[in-house]
Amino acid sequence: MHHWNLMKYDIAFAGHMCFDEIVPYQGDTRIAPGSAVLCGAMAAARVGKRVAVAAKMSQADQQILSPMREAGIRTFIIPAHETSYMQVIHPSADVDERRMYLKRNAGFISADEMPEIDTAHLHLAGISDQEFTLDFIRSLAGRGLSLSADMQSFVRQVHPGTREVLFRDVPAKRQIAALLQKVKLDVVEARLITGHSDLELAAAEIERWGCPEIVITESKGVLARADGKTFYEIFSNRSTAGRTGRGDTTFAGYLAWRMEHGPEESLRFAAALVSIKMETPGPFGGTLADVLARMNEMHSR
Repeated sequence: MHHWNLMKYDIAFAGHMCFDEIVPYQGDTRIAPGSAVLCGAMAAARVGKRVAVAAKMSQADQQILSPMREAGIRTFIIPAHETSYMQVIHPSADVDERRMYLKRNAGFISADEMPEIDTAHLHLAGISDQEFTLDFIRSLAGRGLSLSADMQSFVRQVHPGTREVLFRDVPAKRQIAALLQKVKLDVVEARLITGHSDLELAAAEIERWGCPEIVITESKGVLARADGKTFYEIFSNRSTAGRTGRGDTTFAGYLAWRMEHGPEESLRFAAALVSIKMETPGPFGGTLADVLARMNEMHSR
């Protein structure tokens, strides 16, 4: 085990860094560094948390970590032979209709290569089912870590032949949920694994599997269920130019505020933060003051 750092972090994020090739319905294809790790870590750091990232990727591509390093995030590279590369094709004008292909894959993160990071909380922020195994999650739980995971890390299943990302139910969903302190999903993932389109029913089902706190996003807002109570907050964004990374950013905002606040206030904070983010492409670039102002203006009780 590597004891690389003596610093105590508030939140650590683990998963693949990747390149996203976005092929719009009309217009020019663009390639940009992306991933759930990047979106989440940047949001948590911008609002003042001490953040670490463990990213599996090729060391040759480490320049894509520079925005995180400049934001004060401690980055650990878990070396891989290649950096993951996701192609996202929009076949129609509907932005929610997309086909995804994992063209290159950094591979699973094993327990022995995961750095020992002293963190209050670790979030598993995967982009496909090629990152975390059930055994890996068990080993992290065995270290006594407070854990959360994004269910897209299991629902998004890469077809071995075509490399297309297919959305499927997760056989180990109950075992995964029972190892987590918090779980993040979107409405599609919630329906796939619980059978419920109603977010509250879906959250209550996952709670029965043994996860005490659940956050589910949809296009108009976000639900949280904690201590058997459900809360909901509508987004206040004035545009959707920065729609990519919505869920990752929402959950990072929630985790950051939840360290010192209750679930209802943390949900309002997360909704305010992601609403600002959705108005501009790229990871959240605002400040804590911006989020508190938006909360006060649009998300107050």
